[in-house]
Amino acid sequence: MEHISLEQLAQNAADEYKKLEQKIACGQLTNKDRMEIPLQFMPTGEPKARARQMNEVALGYTREQAIVEANRCLQCKNRPCVNGCPVNVQIPEFIAQVAKGEFKAAVDIVKETNLLPAICGRVCPQEKQCQAQCTLGKVNKDIEKSVCIGRLERFVADYERNNSLTTTPKAAASTGKKVAVVGSGPAGLTVAADCRRAGHDVTVFEAFHKAGGVMVYGIPEFRLPKEIVAKEVEGLKAMGVKFEMNTLVGRTTTVQQILTEKGFDAVFVGTGAGLPKFFNIPGENYIGVFSANEYLTRANLMKAYDKDKADTPFYEAKTVVVCGGGNVAMDAARMALRLGAEKVYVVYRRTRTEMPARKEEVDHAEEEGVEFRFLENPVEILGNAEDGKVTGIRALTYELGEPDASGRRRPVEVKGSEHDIPCDAVIVALGNNSNPLIPRTTPDINTDSHGHINVDDAQATSMTRVWAGGDIVLGAATVILAMGEGRKAAASINAYLAG
Repeated sequence: MEHISLEQLAQNAADEYKKLEQKIACGQLTNKDRMEIPLQFMPTGEPKARARQMNEVALGYTREQAIVEANRCLQCKNRPCVNGCPVNVQIPEFIAQVAKGEFKAAVDIVKETNLLPAICGRVCPQEKQCQAQCTLGKVNKDIEKSVCIGRLERFVADYERNNSLTTTPKAAASTGKKVAVVGSGPAGLTVAADCRRAGHDVTVFEAFHKAGGVMVYGIPEFRLPKEIVAKEVEGLKAMGVKFEMNTLVGRTTTVQQILTEKGFDAVFVGTGAGLPKFFNIPGENYIGVFSANEYLTRANLMKAYDKDKADTPFYEAKTVVVCGGGNVAMDAARMALRLGAEKVYVVYRRTRTEMPARKEEVDHAEEEGVEFRFLENPVEILGNAEDGKVTGIRALTYELGEPDASGRRRPVEVKGSEHDIPCDAVIVALGNNSNPLIPRTTPDINTDSHGHINVDDAQATSMTRVWAGGDIVLGAATVILAMGEGRKAAASINAYLAG
């Protein structure tokens, strides 16, 4: 799709709003009227300019865009979108308020079940969750024509923050109970909020110097500004949640010590999936080969891109190859452009259709100049023996065969298709395994063969008074799925502590 400027999209929405204004005010829009309202596209920065900037790419809806988009909602009585939301946001109710221009009332409805709407509105795969269930999308036989629920969620959250309307949720009277949360990612922050609201004394133990987990070290500034994450953390502190930073549970202290020496009544483990996967092919030890985890952490958490203020070193490369097809691969490829790469390739062994990355992220990457090499995969990383640095990858070409267990067609090697792709950096973005530190140092916690912590339906582990959730249980998943697990765990902890 050709890039349309913010100004043009804003004008289009203003014209559409003017046509609908009287019917909206009188409540006279029929379902036929609603289905004829054009979908409101998200304004974005100009692609070639933004590819060299850390500013947020998606610019957010205007007031008129939000109202027009909200009035596309059919307000279905069976509310299928709610069933698609891992935290059961009351979607029709909040959208109905947006449709009337009551933005504060809308965000208050969202925050009844989701305390991180500004984050979820930006990074959650709504097209695979709530929007996949939208009746309007099904009527149009195109999920991309569903009501843009995530964009509306982001709009009302930003409206609240930008107009200083944010209020601190109230905590119940003190219960005298203490809850420890290990890890400050989306699952941990959700548990901290829900347990604090129940009146418990909550302390979050975080290994890094900043709270937010994958939201600060993994997701780039141009997709999720870190100021937004910081404000959410400040909101928890205002509720009375305590944070102990630079505390690596499993090293500086253990789960057992938290329950005994530190006197906590319950522990939630939400340490995420921070152990990167590699190909295990020749050449992965050359200088210039990175896991996407390290590459993005240097840039996001340690701000390597801000050369005037940060001393964080990063590897300067002119041609970068990113291996993988998920959102993390898209983040790494787009970050490489912003760190100065002249050419960035994404090498993926299937086709665009099978890519697990969000379509929006793939489109944005392509607009910015990332080149996709589909049906290819490395079998060796090439390097210079003298200085030990990467000089390229040796790849095979593939064709698609029968579907595998994931339902995607299996890539089949084309014999004799070896070829070289010159580059001076390789980023491996094959996903992550669960963080192994706590399971290794806490033998009472059972794990599966992949190192994921085993939990029951209430997120309780095999160790008494210990719960777990998020990527340490699911493997690498999404922010909203981690939050859903956090909500279940918090409800279980609160019930347990109530006796």
